[in-house]
Amino acid sequence: MANQSTETNQPSNMQTYGVPIYAADWIPEVAVRSKIIMDQENSEEEDESSSSSRSCIVLSGGGGEGRSGIPNVILICRVDLDTNSLSEQPLGRLVLGTDLPYRMAVHPSEGGLICALPSSCRLFGWDNIMSPREDNQAGEESEEVIQELNDVGQQLALTFNPEGSVLAAGAEDGTLRVFEWPSMNSLLNESQAHSSVKSLTFSENGKFLVSLGGPLCRVWEVNASTAVASLSKDKDEMFASCRFSVDSAGNEVLYVAANTERGGSIITWDTKSWKRKESKPIKKNSISAFNVSLDGKLLAIGTLEGDVLILDSTRKQTIQIVKKAHLGLVTALTFSPDSRCLVSVSFDSRARLTVIVKKNEKPGTRWWILAILFVILYVVAYYFLKAKGIIP
Repeated sequence: MANQSTETNQPSNMQTYGVPIYAADWIPEVAVRSKIIMDQENSEEEDESSSSSRSCIVLSGGGGEGRSGIPNVILICRVDLDTNSLSEQPLGRLVLGTDLPYRMAVHPSEGGLICALPSSCRLFGWDNIMSPREDNQAGEESEEVIQELNDVGQQLALTFNPEGSVLAAGAEDGTLRVFEWPSMNSLLNESQAHSSVKSLTFSENGKFLVSLGGPLCRVWEVNASTAVASLSKDKDEMFASCRFSVDSAGNEVLYVAANTERGGSIITWDTKSWKRKESKPIKKNSISAFNVSLDGKLLAIGTLEGDVLILDSTRKQTIQIVKKAHLGLVTALTFSPDSRCLVSVSFDSRARLTVIVKKNEKPGTRWWILAILFVILYVVAYYFLKAKGIIP
């Protein structure tokens, strides 16, 4: 059982941060190591060995442009894998005025964070979030606005390729834009890619980009700046999210999460023929968020009802479920880089850390195995001694 927070009655693996949360991701260790070391040096209760278990996540959300009194913020929070807990208070907090950071993309190394605001995208450095200026208006500085994504409407999807050398942005109006990073040289500008772009994912080698929106997914060859395949829905499917990964055999695969009248499903596509390999129903669960672990072994699903499911990627079997992990629909899911745990967020203003329970590590499992082995060894020893005449 998770430890209880010192100031609330909720477990320490779940924290409430006061704003509806729309996006979450892990910050590369190299980008926060100096900040974590500083925190360790300023705390007499921490020791050097505990620092290796500390990571940070970044969250974004807020109340939008209305007069709800709920701020629009970017938060940096600490994760302690020794105690399976989230920090009660953020390490960093940057208020963005009336602009809601609806989507974001974390650069895979030290390149900072890009947030999609209602009509533009802005780049934020980690130092800027962790130590904002006293006037707290750093988000309005002109040099942080990405000019190529300024006044182009709301972007519903942002992502970097694995190397961090290419940035893709998908707009609410259906426009797909792809740029070299950080030069922002345009690689692709397709104004009618979809009716609305809802999800983007790069292949592991960065060769392909898949965009999802409306009734289909489109596969783009990045260097050629052209579409090479269209992946259509089947029957009553409604595509929700897409992610590239690698299967147990080391082959690249594409996962698409979809919803039907009967519930959700996970569709696996072959990345050579671009044909469906299988479709696994996730009955009675409408998918609102989806992600894949970095090692490709696990899939995570967040539902409209607030549940979180973790599946084995090979058999698509549910290996862990957290019922009512949130009070409302799950907005985002992100696995830790080592695939040991999962962070989920929601409109309920909460972030929840779920530690992955491996199949052979369920409570009591090891004791049962030891008991069975003891019985087998006892029987073998008994018949051996009886055969030798040592016992009658």
